[in-house]
Amino acid sequence: MSSTEQPGVPTSKARTAAPSPSLTRSRVGEQETLRTVSLPGLTLALRGRREDGVNRAGDIRPAALYVHGLGGSSLNWSALMRELAPHVRGEAIDLPGFGDSPPPDSGDYSVSGHARAVIRYLDSCGHAPVHLMGNSLGGAVTTRVAALRPDLVRTLTLVSPALPEIPPQRTAWPTAMLAVPGIAALFTRLTRDWPPERRTGGVLGLCYGDPARVSPEDFAIAAEEYARREKLPYFWDAMVRSTRGIVDAYTLGGQHALWRQAERVLAPTLLVYGGRDQLVAFRMARRASAAFRDSRLLALPEAGHVAMMEYPEIVAAAVRELIDDSATAIQRLNNSAGAVIQAPATPEGD
Repeated sequence: MSSTEQPGVPTSKARTAAPSPSLTRSRVGEQETLRTVSLPGLTLALRGRREDGVNRAGDIRPAALYVHGLGGSSLNWSALMRELAPHVRGEAIDLPGFGDSPPPDSGDYSVSGHARAVIRYLDSCGHAPVHLMGNSLGGAVTTRVAALRPDLVRTLTLVSPALPEIPPQRTAWPTAMLAVPGIAALFTRLTRDWPPERRTGGVLGLCYGDPARVSPEDFAIAAEEYARREKLPYFWDAMVRSTRGIVDAYTLGGQHALWRQAERVLAPTLLVYGGRDQLVAFRMARRASAAFRDSRLLALPEAGHVAMMEYPEIVAAAVRELIDDSATAIQRLNNSAGAVIQAPATPEGD
């Protein structure tokens, strides 16, 4: 059995089969919205927020887009979206095959494939340039988007971005092993009798610096979402192919290398790294700070891989500062340009 198969489901069907209606929708929190956008060969789900007292037609808040990591979904950004809602008009995207987005018709789960999906949405939505944020796989995806299409990105925030780290730290090896043929099927057989709570506990233990920070309510929501998504016929296909996409991206050279593309990013960039991250080594913060030309670093010694979920208030404060500084810089630039245009011409010879 291929590692990209759900047990008993051929790969081709796992990629194209539609889930039953009872499985198609994840939990929508208070004041949250969930909508879908259909593009040729692609359907994307987007999670947003309704804000009291905000007239949608007259909403002047800048736009933001959040991109989740491997195995995650737009739900990973709910806490940070809530913190930033007074300042940005944000939406969190479900990458193809994750959350509430069905698989892409192309079956392309590479980093470039996910980046193309984000670019296609931004080109279609009319909100760009946006304040773009990515975590883990989403960090690699948004780095590529910012490098290839600087016109779409006003600022970039990267939380533990999955940029090439060779060799990766030992605690990341079990996740990387999903790319090896047969491993996903073996894991499924070995854990067939595990309840969703046990699986969820394992995921949170890997991603959080301190899993005790997860409230019982949030744990129950995470377990519910894990159980829902595990029943989707394409769950393992999306996981395995996206993992292979990360591994492949780590080996690319030349202009397509992620570190080379990081050096091309023009947008002001906030880098967020956790000292207890088991998937992206904290030491990579130094290399990232050197690679992104206009960057600042937020180091959280107690955080794990998902700092925006563990410490949303702290991350939100840093993002707000980035956005405010960017707006101030743009205003200064506009004022300088206006002064040059309005300056009287000097008579020739004076």
